[in-house]
Amino acid sequence: MAARNLPSLPSPWLLAPLLGGLLAGCVNTRVEQTKNAITGIEAHESVAVLATSYHKGNATEVSFLDCVTEELDDGRDGLRVVGRRQFVDSLFPWFEPRTMPQKVESLPEMLSKPGVAEAISAAGVRYVVWVDGKTERTSEGGGLSCAASTVGGGCFGLLWWENDGSYEASVWDLRNGVHSGAVSSDAHGTSMVPAIVIPVPLIARTQTAACKNLANELKAFIKNEGPA
Repeated sequence: MAARNLPSLPSPWLLAPLLGGLLAGCVNTRVEQTKNAITGIEAHESVAVLATSYHKGNATEVSFLDCVTEELDDGRDGLRVVGRRQFVDSLFPWFEPRTMPQKVESLPEMLSKPGVAEAISAAGVRYVVWVDGKTERTSEGGGLSCAASTVGGGCFGLLWWENDGSYEASVWDLRNGVHSGAVSSDAHGTSMVPAIVIPVPLIARTQTAACKNLANELKAFIKNEGPA
């Protein structure tokens, strides 16, 4: 019987990135909200997402703010979101880092400034969502060693690390000058890279999970009028 040429299989080293992309680490999440006032939003009204961390010297990641903005303004059941720079520029200088309101009690005074209420109305912004928090690596351990020779090579061991993402979004109603409430999102992720010849990264998307949960809760918080 004639031997058949079987198709060659890709090298396991080439498969490793693919396996890593298909596998993910473990992420545990929690979302909470506190509502102080009736909300709701009209079709012509929009939302602006800003960082509060300027006051504390501990800046929330720009990537997280961008993620929340994209998730809120997803084109399906989302909200209309005004870009951060566009909103800040349209209200110059009242929402610049050094002059933005420190607390909701400052809103009436700011809204009474000449031209501020008109600029907010022109921008169509009903709510400002102030986001604070960050994702940090809290622990790590393990080890990984790799070697190569003329007859082959490989890696052996286990690397692991844990990230905690903790964020809070405070919702201000510019039309009514009140603090509507807050939504918090916490995520804890464990990533690892086990290796028996081939390293296979199992990455926990901690920040992404915190973002998606926060944005989904914010949608419900703003669109649903009650309970207060």
